[in-house]
Amino acid sequence: MEFAYEVEVLHLLVSPAHAYFGRARDGAADVPSEDAEHIEVVAGKGIVGDRFFGKAAHMDAALTVLAVEGLEAMAAELGVAPFDPLLTRRNVILRGAELPPLLGADFALRQGGAAVQLHAGRQAHPCAWMDRMLAPGAHAAMRGRGGIRCRPISGGTLRRGPATLLSPVELDPAAAGTARVLRPSRLP
Repeated sequence: MEFAYEVEVLHLLVSPAHAYFGRARDGAADVPSEDAEHIEVVAGKGIVGDRFFGKAAHMDAALTVLAVEGLEAMAAELGVAPFDPLLTRRNVILRGAELPPLLGADFALRQGGAAVQLHAGRQAHPCAWMDRMLAPGAHAAMRGRGGIRCRPISGGTLRRGPATLLSPVELDPAAAGTARVLRPSRLP
């Protein structure tokens, strides 16, 4: 069975280099980043022009997806102005998608007649940089809503705008901003 959810692709981040490394107190690197109108995804490699494209160590996590509702909930909880989603350095920012139930599953984002298939491998855990780049306390607040790291199964183009998320599991779009920390089982 396949479930379909109407979502909106708000942002598509492409950056050829890492911006957050070293100590946060030293500041982020000044690297070019683009909020692209569209991105080209290549199966097994990632996003053309992005820092993780074709890197063997990142094949299973070459593309990150984030629900903007999580950032909105965090800002409200911390009592601060809305965050710039691009500061999270996630590649695909969606509205209307509950992401944690997709972990371990294959899903797709369809726009028009074409779909980009992804495998949701693991949570995209936040780093301490979030306290500096978003707001004090953002690192802890982002746990469980930092998005998912994905491996592209099929290639194609993703564009900003309406899309359909095709999921093998039932999702609750109203829970998109809810923190869910999924811990790996200790059982064999």
